[in-house]
Amino acid sequence: MNVCAEPVCNTIFDYATGSCLVYGIGNAGRQDDGLGWAFVDWLESSGLCPGTEFVRHYQLMPEDADLISRKERVLFVDATKATDVDSVRVETVVPRFDLSFTSHALSVPTVVDTCRICFGRAPRAQLLTIRGYEWALKVGLTEAATRNLKAAKQLFVSRGIGHD
Repeated sequence: MNVCAEPVCNTIFDYATGSCLVYGIGNAGRQDDGLGWAFVDWLESSGLCPGTEFVRHYQLMPEDADLISRKERVLFVDATKATDVDSVRVETVVPRFDLSFTSHALSVPTVVDTCRICFGRAPRAQLLTIRGYEWALKVGLTEAATRNLKAAKQLFVSRGIGHD
């Protein structure tokens, strides 16, 4: 498992306020692409982060910068196809505007930098990626992705996001 060297948040309780946002990216109708939403569903229903705002979207859009800029901390959660991710990776988001976006999708670093550019502030943010394997038009996670989701939940509860 790969995690960031300097955690933004030490435990789940750092996200348990109204100044925090957990943003699930994905599509539950495309198998493992639903990992981000599944994590948000679990966290929201668990009651572990009362007061936290939870959202689920198919992708990041320029308009998201308004909501994100109003928060102190943001945890983005997304599925990944990256083979260098065994099960879960947590990274500190470094705001960086790139020109790789389309008119309807942005990278996480770009939307955080858009907050800084347009609103004069950017939240402390982390990206939790969970390894997925299948992306067909089908509802439900694969067994392997479900195991990785479980690992993400355990990391979040036992040691907090961002700990080795």
